[in-house]
Amino acid sequence: MASQAGVSTRHLSFVETGRTAPSRAMVLHLAEHLDVPLRDRNTLLVAAGYAPVYREEPLVTQAMLDRVLRAHEPHPALVVDHRWRLVQANRAVEIFLDGVAPALLEPPVNMMRLGLHPDGFAPRLRNLPQVRAFLLPRLARQAARTGDPELHALHEELLAHGQPGDPPEPTDIALPIELTYRGAELTFVNTITTFGTAFDVALAEVAIETYLPADDETVAFLNSTPPAPSTPR
Repeated sequence: MASQAGVSTRHLSFVETGRTAPSRAMVLHLAEHLDVPLRDRNTLLVAAGYAPVYREEPLVTQAMLDRVLRAHEPHPALVVDHRWRLVQANRAVEIFLDGVAPALLEPPVNMMRLGLHPDGFAPRLRNLPQVRAFLLPRLARQAARTGDPELHALHEELLAHGQPGDPPEPTDIALPIELTYRGAELTFVNTITTFGTAFDVALAEVAIETYLPADDETVAFLNSTPPAPSTPR
């Protein structure tokens, strides 16, 4: 750690044992090398006797996310937090919400639950076994890595609706999301974007999931179908 951070082992040891009080710059320097989340960096600063430096401005963050999400239309795009809870979405996400049980749309909406629950859009997934086999192990690893009890509970809940099957064959460049929507058979590939240069606490804690058309038929459908008038937030 001392070598990576460019700090002497003696000084780092003194900071670690409390013999030396770290400067504000040193707290931020070590937190950066340890990849500490911004919210926790503020906590470290307060513990060291300094004021927090990373702001959290929900209205500013929401406005920027709105612009990003609208720019993705007509492709579905949504913002989720680290527990897969829906934060914001564009109008095209109606493709996934159509026909979902109202109880699953009560805030906070969880997109992992929405996709794998039998009352969600799982019945419209033409390749549900492959999607389940990919997402459930991913959720299990995330829960184990973070130790988050809510993620553990979500994983157990979704396992009750069906065990993951065999992993999908890596015969394509990406796992497709094959979805039926109002008589049309749509195919998407999913991308996840995070803000690597975020200095706002809330912005650093979310990711944007975008569903891009994987075939010409889906492109034609999205370009010919106007977005729904509104989407739950």
